[in-house]
Amino acid sequence: MDADHAGLVVAAQAGDERAREELIAAYLPLLYNIVGRALSGHADVDDVVQETLLRVVRDLPALRSPESFRSWLVSIALRQISTHRHRLGVFADRTVVIDEAYRIPDGRAEPQDTAILRLHVSDERRQVVEAGRWLDPDHRVLLSLWWQEGAGSLSRDDLAAATGLTAAHVGVRLQRMREQLDLSRTIVSALNTDPRCPGLDEAVAGWDGLPASVWRKRIARHTRDCPACAPATTERIPAELLLLRVAPLAVPVGLLAALVAKGLLPGTALSGAGAASVAAGGGSLHGSLAAKLSAVTAHPLLSLAAGAVLVTGATATYAVWPEPAPRAPAVTAAPTAPPRVSPSAAASPAPAVVPPGPQSLESVEDPALYLTYADDFATLGRVDASTSAQTRQRATFTVVGGLADARCVTFRAADGRYLRHRDLRLRLSADDGSELFREDATFCPQPGSVAGSVTLHAHNYPGSALHHRDGGVWLDGDNGTRAFADQASFLVRGAWA
Repeated sequence: MDADHAGLVVAAQAGDERAREELIAAYLPLLYNIVGRALSGHADVDDVVQETLLRVVRDLPALRSPESFRSWLVSIALRQISTHRHRLGVFADRTVVIDEAYRIPDGRAEPQDTAILRLHVSDERRQVVEAGRWLDPDHRVLLSLWWQEGAGSLSRDDLAAATGLTAAHVGVRLQRMREQLDLSRTIVSALNTDPRCPGLDEAVAGWDGLPASVWRKRIARHTRDCPACAPATTERIPAELLLLRVAPLAVPVGLLAALVAKGLLPGTALSGAGAASVAAGGGSLHGSLAAKLSAVTAHPLLSLAAGAVLVTGATATYAVWPEPAPRAPAVTAAPTAPPRVSPSAAASPAPAVVPPGPQSLESVEDPALYLTYADDFATLGRVDASTSAQTRQRATFTVVGGLADARCVTFRAADGRYLRHRDLRLRLSADDGSELFREDATFCPQPGSVAGSVTLHAHNYPGSALHHRDGGVWLDGDNGTRAFADQASFLVRGAWA
């Protein structure tokens, strides 16, 4: 990141609105391309971009290293992408009768497919972009980051800092993603062959035509052993060369309008971009920044990517996951019995309780499983009198007053590290003395799903609670189900060690 942008960060932290607007305008194209490609052009891309920018503005004063702004912004974007995917998963799980309606495709074409059709690119380039839709969600996010790295917008160090991994580990994960991408390219090529292999037709019998991991594996089993479906991979053009020739996604006028309505860009941003002027308060963009926005929104794909969005005045809709203010916990003795809360009793929950000193946290959903950790990541593990001393020690944390708020709590492990959230996942980390660390390591208890239990809400993301899923403990928004409530609730027990 150049010195001018570091200067903008410092000025924006000091309250300079013009500096903040220039900073957002400078990084909006990068952010939109990361989110847009990671979510494969989902209709909620604009909302996720807005949520990311609102969090950036809110948390910017706590950023200690202005030169790390780019990787910091990307890390926030990754959190919002993960949260969005989780919400969609919850929605899909709760959708029964309206499954068919849920699968109705978005009326706006996916930006990647639109770009391909508009630019008349080669078959291989079309295949590699279509193959991206067959990737697992985590690999799709990595593809989005790798795409930007190849374009020179991100460095490998940026990827490492944003994901909380070492550069070497990032390289390993990218290699796994590329292997799955190559496999997906073979699948796309086989499916598009005319006439198609009869054996492949048998393999995809009953397929609904939507890319999915289960069908990727099933089709791959056929293509792996079928000489007709397995192309000569040695003749393929490397994916990175093909992707770099696909045009970047254009920032839609509708998104600019929403950012103007939120006060994140001045009203002249749209007129500077050659679109309809939207009245809003604030100053004007610096000429070079207005030209930059004009360039990204004047892209030939604009009318297709924007979906002919109409804006009236400064009106724009924006949905955000609710984040209620955290309650101050009461410090009293820990309960020993977990009677279920009746609907009438749930209306007046008892105060949340996490006493200071050595404590262990038992899962409400899975009794006998306790909050513990493996390497650097928190998880749930079985603990009883017969388990090893080390296992019992790892399930014991010293509860102290919250590092960022004494009304809340912080958990310290026996090795001196602290529980903190990063990239939406709970992990152990040494105290680096930063304000961000103190915020990430502070959790505010609220009443859990059974009497005497607690949920632990992040101090800096109070609408999100620690939630056990996918083998780890994550920071997720409540979806309103009893299953989520139990998975996010803990009983405070006496120390195992």
